[in-house]
Amino acid sequence: MTTRPRVAVVDYGAGNLVSIDQALVTVGADVVVIEDGEALNGCDAVIVPGVGAAAPAMERLDGQGLTDPLRAWLQADRPFLGICLGLQLLFESSDEDGATTLGALQGVTSRLVDPPTLPHIGWNQVQRRREHPLFAGIQDGADFYFVHSFAGEPAGGPEDAMTLAETTHGGTFVSAVARGRTLGVQFHPERSGTDGLRVLANFVDLVRAA
Repeated sequence: MTTRPRVAVVDYGAGNLVSIDQALVTVGADVVVIEDGEALNGCDAVIVPGVGAAAPAMERLDGQGLTDPLRAWLQADRPFLGICLGLQLLFESSDEDGATTLGALQGVTSRLVDPPTLPHIGWNQVQRRREHPLFAGIQDGADFYFVHSFAGEPAGGPEDAMTLAETTHGGTFVSAVARGRTLGVQFHPERSGTDGLRVLANFVDLVRAA
């Protein structure tokens, strides 16, 4: 692989692609924004960003012919990072609107429990349950930027082996997951300053290693 891995950022109308693209270029990736499954050819990793709801997102992915290629990519355990809604889509379904999602991870997306405000907007601490290269060089409990009302719930609960980190906003929710090369964060690294850039740099390093 070249020293600058080719990272596909999925454009399905639900993400701030400019910020993500700029951040990835800064940390050493070549970025290609894709709108169909064929564009995945030649890519080393996939990032699915996003804000919004699951059902419209899945409709867009279906309409662009991306759902099956993304499921195949995930099944092959190729490098993947889901951000915010992109993380939620990794689970089997969403309670927000009943959508069937990508199903790469066992569990569902549910509304935050006992939140003092909804949506949850702003900086909050990410407390790690286990170490992982995605958070290399980042202090446990570092603040990251969130914008969401729902979060993925692993089938095994917070103790599920996929859980990397948790965050508290009223109740506690899972804010980062990892299963093999499938990774997801509920916060927005592209809006989270130096530590957010470090998360993206760590992901790019993992892609190189893969």
